[in-house]
Amino acid sequence: MGQHYCDVAPGHPVHGHYHDYEYGFPIDDESRLFERLVLEIAQAGLSWELILKKREGFRHRLAGFDVDRVATLSEAEQAAFLADPGVVRNRLKLKAFMHNARCIQDLRASHGGFAGWIAAHHPLPKEEWIKLFRKTFKFMGPEIVGEFLMSTGVLPGAHQAKCPVQRRILDANPLWHQETK
Repeated sequence: MGQHYCDVAPGHPVHGHYHDYEYGFPIDDESRLFERLVLEIAQAGLSWELILKKREGFRHRLAGFDVDRVATLSEAEQAAFLADPGVVRNRLKLKAFMHNARCIQDLRASHGGFAGWIAAHHPLPKEEWIKLFRKTFKFMGPEIVGEFLMSTGVLPGAHQAKCPVQRRILDANPLWHQETK
């Protein structure tokens, strides 16, 4: 890419809000974590701008990123998803969303949920996170795992030190910052 996201996103009509209010901020809400995981998987091979433009389509077709609903999408709901130009129509990615939703359901019993599972394994180096995500979920390449963890405040690097958003992220006490205190 050459440029950092902080150099191009502020003020951008598509990226601006995401950069300023979401990217790198800690998340502990299950459906918001699941949303970020879905969007990162959907982005594989595509641009982040396209995914942000299709975000509402995903929200609509995936029941507001409700883990329990996505885990049990009917054949008709899957067909509607794959026919909708408002989402990334990819059968393998849709199957991964459903599989990963079922995995998150299982994490409720073992760790109290997705956020609890993440917290229980923190801190890990990125390479170990990649192994853990690949063992637990589907469609988990190094870029997807790394971006998911940076975008949710688990790993550092979402913003440059000079970016004004970085101060607000530090005030929100992301997991990566807790280990440096």
